[in-house]
Amino acid sequence: MKPWMSMLLRQLGIVLGVAIPLAALVAFTFHQSYASTLYYSLCIAVCCSALVQGLHELLVRLRGRRGERWLGWPLTFGLIVVGVLLGNPIGSAIANWFAGVPNTTLLPGYANFETVAFLLAISITPGVAIAYFFNSRERLAAAQAQAAEHRLRLLEAQLEPHMLFNTLANLRALIESDPARAQAMLDHLIAFLRALLQGSRLGGHGLAAEFARLQDYLALMQVRMGPRLRSRFELPAELAEVEIPPLLLQPIVENAIQHGLEPALDGGEIVIAARREGESVLVEVRDSGVGLGGAVSPTAAAAAAHTGFGLAQVRERLATRFGATADASFEIRSPAEGGTLAIVRLPCRAP
Repeated sequence: MKPWMSMLLRQLGIVLGVAIPLAALVAFTFHQSYASTLYYSLCIAVCCSALVQGLHELLVRLRGRRGERWLGWPLTFGLIVVGVLLGNPIGSAIANWFAGVPNTTLLPGYANFETVAFLLAISITPGVAIAYFFNSRERLAAAQAQAAEHRLRLLEAQLEPHMLFNTLANLRALIESDPARAQAMLDHLIAFLRALLQGSRLGGHGLAAEFARLQDYLALMQVRMGPRLRSRFELPAELAEVEIPPLLLQPIVENAIQHGLEPALDGGEIVIAARREGESVLVEVRDSGVGLGGAVSPTAAAAAAHTGFGLAQVRERLATRFGATADASFEIRSPAEGGTLAIVRLPCRAP
């Protein structure tokens, strides 16, 4: 479900949850027909909700703090009061218009002071309660996301030495047999570690930076595999700054090499490409190796355990960074032409 549709359904639920009991209270207090009162209550509730949400979105955008939607209690309370004061006459006028009832006053719904005070009391109270509920839930979600991010930092610390130790072992073997290749491998390792250190201080960076780090990583692997490993990158210029968590694609590429290309006698090609699809960006990692279930070796069990850890980390980092309702996902497919295709879906936004 799209985020805007989820938000619309949530607002509809709030409107119904507020309008139905308030209509019963007003009908009982003023001895009115419940059906007529519910009709007016729904029109007023829709207008109040639209005004409060619209003003809230406007202030959030004007403030310009991405990710911070809570405005504080003074502003929130003021928005609720303004929304109720304006929403009641607008909603009453709209209800009268649809019902064919002429509006005899400039502010329908505000017949006297007692009516105004009563409407404010019964409208502002649930508004404040709803604001408190969603603020508490957002703060809890933020705390959980922060805890998950700390846990993922630890997972990254476990993932990176795995690659580093393999590279150092290969480097040690090359120093005596092929010093030139060892020097090239060392240069790529330095570049990769430098980028890794810079990226560890960031919560997100652009696809161009992520692809550059993967180029260093694949250069390291190519020193080891030689012509058996071929790579190709496809990144349109307009997608270069789309946000992605640092090193998110590295375990996917590592999985493609370990279980797709290395078991194949002639190796193969790995293609990393990004493309736009609606409001999302798809990043595809495709290899021409043996495909899912095709890698069989004495160390397959240990490699599979590490792969499962790395790919599970991809899903967890996506959920932590972009949220459960955002347009972010990860899946692995077996294309008909062979090999393996991993697809990461990201929201199209800049870091």
